[in-house]
Amino acid sequence: MTIQADKETIVVENFIKGQRVESISQSAKENPANPNEIVGYFPVTTKEQAAEAIAAAAEAFTVWKQSAIDERITRMRKAIEKIRAAENDIVQLLSREHGKPLYDAHGEMYVALMWMEYACDQAKSVLQEEVKEHETGKTIISHDPIGVVAAISPWNYPIALSTIKIAPALLAGNTIVLKPSPFAPLAATKVAEIIAGEFPAGVINVVHGESDVGVELTSNPLVAKIAFTGGTETAKHIMKAASETIKHMTLELGGNDAAIFLEGFDVNDERAMRRIVVSNFLTAGQICMIAKRVYVHRSIYDAFVDKYIEAANRWIRIGDPFDPNTTVGPVNNLKQKQYVEGLVEDARKRGAKVIPLGQILDQKQIEEGYYLQPTLVLDCDYRDPIVVEEQFGPTVPILPFDDEEQVIALHNESIYGLTSSVWGREEDAIRVARRLEAGTTMINTAAVQGLDVRFPFGGVKQSGVGREYGEEGILTYTETHVINVPKALDLPYIPE
Repeated sequence: MTIQADKETIVVENFIKGQRVESISQSAKENPANPNEIVGYFPVTTKEQAAEAIAAAAEAFTVWKQSAIDERITRMRKAIEKIRAAENDIVQLLSREHGKPLYDAHGEMYVALMWMEYACDQAKSVLQEEVKEHETGKTIISHDPIGVVAAISPWNYPIALSTIKIAPALLAGNTIVLKPSPFAPLAATKVAEIIAGEFPAGVINVVHGESDVGVELTSNPLVAKIAFTGGTETAKHIMKAASETIKHMTLELGGNDAAIFLEGFDVNDERAMRRIVVSNFLTAGQICMIAKRVYVHRSIYDAFVDKYIEAANRWIRIGDPFDPNTTVGPVNNLKQKQYVEGLVEDARKRGAKVIPLGQILDQKQIEEGYYLQPTLVLDCDYRDPIVVEEQFGPTVPILPFDDEEQVIALHNESIYGLTSSVWGREEDAIRVARRLEAGTTMINTAAVQGLDVRFPFGGVKQSGVGREYGEEGILTYTETHVINVPKALDLPYIPE
């Protein structure tokens, strides 16, 4: 296959100490909807360049950590304004390199900007020094910056999951080295450069590359904290690399998120059925917090499946991400396409019923790009790979359950615990939700439809360590420093 670059090809470089730094070679990023088209090029960063970026961040930290919180907020707000001014161009670039439809790319920008604005609004109060006067003296509690942050972002929400790290890290007084995913490197780099333009040189640096660069970011002794969003297996290697210098870590990892539909759920609620369909297939199913397995009480199972198929066929329209009629685009890369195809084929061989969903808008384009028609998988076993593994693509199994104890056990036996959702009468749903092992449980909605950046987000078990968003998502980039000023210096139980 001959790949042709088109006239709108974008080229990004490493960004170190306020300057674009060229690399010896470049990698091409294709358009998932049309792999013959090169969207842009990004650098093959060397390990030495990564070390240079870390050193630049460490040097900048000595000054930036002393900056006033008002200055940090003012600079971040100016960056937000510039991102808003460039939003349409960024969204189109994101859609071309990632494959997500334009409305979905705008949605990602909405979440990213909403979080950045919230972080600016809350930073001063969250990071404010506390002084506590008490009978034994005075205690000062401050939230100090940690140092250099190595931020590694994924390809599924490259802008939102980069800014979720950049904004709080910088507002807390840290410096940062960002490594976007090679599967979606362009738009994230553009956004990072816009932010960097409002901050002193070296406060924000951007590198690219493969595992050797990742090893440098996670093992270099100048790095004080790692903020990583990605797969659980990769996180295990990161924890090992970071252990030599005991780095701070925030890890938001994989999830096999379950949606549970209780006996009292109304299958005739069309809006609710649309919400679960969107929660399964938004971004072609490539969201960490999307509902990836659906459990339905046996008493409503048959009716639920019928109504689900109706809702899916109404909402799902597979096509060109730039077509306003498209709701589901291609998956991001060939490797992911093949992985999801393998899970579906394995389920079929095990005796499952695979039902294609939605309307294909352009069959020729579907055949040329990294497209997968969304599928519903029925009659599979609770232990089949398509149920217990994270598909991260446009397919979902629906399984019946008989009682609450059974479905709670099925939910909790997973090694993951990122998000979950329970659907039905509110009091019943909350009762079940309290027994689920998950970082977040949503009631009568799921995925980004239930996301609120004002509150912490993260996983339990092998879905992660720490929390992002909310006040906790700001404080995670700080060290708590306690200064005690006692009145009585002689303790009564120590003899003279």
